[in-house]
Amino acid sequence: MRLTLFDLDNTLLHGDSDYEWGQYLIEVGAVDKALYEQANQRFYDEYKAGTLDIQAFLAFALKPLASFPEIQLHSWRAEFIETRIKPRISEGALHLVKEEQERSTFVAIVTATNSFVTAPIAALFGVHHLIATEPEKNAKGQFTGRVSGTPSFREGKILRVDEWLSELNHSWHDFEETCFYSDSLNDLPLLERVKQAIAVNPDPTLRQHALTAGWPILALHPATEEAAG
Repeated sequence: MRLTLFDLDNTLLHGDSDYEWGQYLIEVGAVDKALYEQANQRFYDEYKAGTLDIQAFLAFALKPLASFPEIQLHSWRAEFIETRIKPRISEGALHLVKEEQERSTFVAIVTATNSFVTAPIAALFGVHHLIATEPEKNAKGQFTGRVSGTPSFREGKILRVDEWLSELNHSWHDFEETCFYSDSLNDLPLLERVKQAIAVNPDPTLRQHALTAGWPILALHPATEEAAG
């Protein structure tokens, strides 16, 4: 059996959906432009540098979900997917996913970006298994602005994949082949966990690690894209 895992942002997607969602919220006037844009850029830079405090970032990123009615959030998300996400999905990425689905027992997207943002993106790729950071909801089904469970970030991705496999009544040992595609140094824990790590438009740190380890390096997006993962 074969297990294939994909990072999303700057791996399958030509860009970062978390960052783009923040910029979209600024565009529609949902958040204060000056304050939010500065923080959004700072967290993004910290992510790329491998220094992100994930709890601080999630407190920032999930707050808007608790600030507006869900009907408004869904309306914004639909426009966001059409205007900011669909143009960032390449035929090459779609083809790669299709190829892996044809030869893999399970294919999943494993992303630090929250599931509210990424669920419709996974659907665009035709991937049914999404392992993402989960926003917490209260008893009334309303977003609280907090995270539920372990964020799907760095070592947390391994834990979340473990939990997902357990739900499927499987474990890592059931698979003769395990593969993970990613662009980011933040994904080194999971990349080192699988039997086949593939660097996709890697950031400089991951590129050097891939060269040293002999991992394949895939150029899935134009070289002008600044990798973030």
